[in-house]
Amino acid sequence: MFDLAIDIAKLPVASLEFHLAMNPSEVRRMHDHCTKPHPKYRIFQNKSLGAALIDLRRYGSPDEYMRSIKGRNSAEHHARKARSRGYVVTEIDRNDYADDLHAINTSLDSRQGRPMGGAYQVKETRYAREENYRYFGVLNSAGKVAAYSNLGFFGNFAAFDRLLGLRNNDGAMHLMLTEIVCQLIAARSVTYLMYDTYFGAGPGLQTFKKMIGFEPYRVKYSLQ
Repeated sequence: MFDLAIDIAKLPVASLEFHLAMNPSEVRRMHDHCTKPHPKYRIFQNKSLGAALIDLRRYGSPDEYMRSIKGRNSAEHHARKARSRGYVVTEIDRNDYADDLHAINTSLDSRQGRPMGGAYQVKETRYAREENYRYFGVLNSAGKVAAYSNLGFFGNFAAFDRLLGLRNNDGAMHLMLTEIVCQLIAARSVTYLMYDTYFGAGPGLQTFKKMIGFEPYRVKYSLQ
């Protein structure tokens, strides 16, 4: 516990604001999820320690961000590789790609060492669109979705609610996340981008998050 307290004290602090006006039911749902007691350390809120965030204010432009993640075997390298193979990132109506999304959801029995939940095995017949969400897909050269994400906007931050892709080495996931970060930097509509927690991820996912630019924060939440 002493070591944990030291690690917590070293984390930078971010203030994340939930704005009910954006979509009361969805914003409150996410607020309740983030602020409920942590399953292991009950004295802390569920997503308050080690939240994986990018402070978008650090970057004056999308180009500056892409330069910051450049290098050998970098996110920029993998994103460029995906683009050269014909992948493109676009906003999608999930109802137009229900078969592709189901194929991704059922492509693996487990991820990050955990079995996929039963909800992923059920094929959705109709996807609802929430007003505070944007839905992204990475289309391959054949027009099929190879990766997708549901990005929610909750106040001064956006957060991934779901992010999945086919397991290959084409760089589609790197392309999707870097493109989303670039769009958010250009729009200046939110201050932070959140991708769940940093310490709760396995080594491979931690490495991926670090490549994209996510860092662990201690978070203070407010509801407005």
